[in-house]
Formats: sequence, structure tokens, C-alpha cells
Amino acid sequence: MTTVNIHEAKTHLSRLVERAAKGETVIIAKAGKPMAKIVPLDEAAARKKRRFGFMEGQIKVPEDFDRMFEDEIAEMFNGK
Repeated sequence: MTTVNIHEAKTHLSRLVERAAKGETVIIAKAGKPMAKIVPLDEAAARKKRRFGFMEGQIKVPEDFDRMFEDEIAEMFNGK
């Protein structure tokens, strides 16, 4: 685990991110006090694919969804 100060982190951010991507943890400190941590992403989470359309046919959007409750909303803003 490496600790760097904020100035160094700003100057060498790309390098620090590369090190984290390779598995190293980098701590960013301000005046010697740890403030943040750069860690590698969990590979399973990074590669997880979303299933597009998995709810197809289960949800129905009303034709007037963009105008739903417009009277109530107008009353909230403008009063009666």
C-alpha cells in the first residue's frame, strides 16, 4: 500500500490509477492524514453485463405519462 500527498496525486493521477488497476491500493493524504483510497475495481462487478429488455412486457407506460398529474403539479407551484 502506497501513500501519496494530494499534490503528488494530482500530478500523477494517471500513474496512480494504473497502479490501482494492477491491484495496488493507493492512499491519498493531506498533511499526512489519510483522506481517500484508490483501489482496484472488483473484476466481477466491472465485467457484469446488464440484461437489456429483461422486463419487457411486464411494465406498461401510459400514453400520457409526460402529462400525468400536470394539474396537481401546477397547483403546487401556483396555488389554487
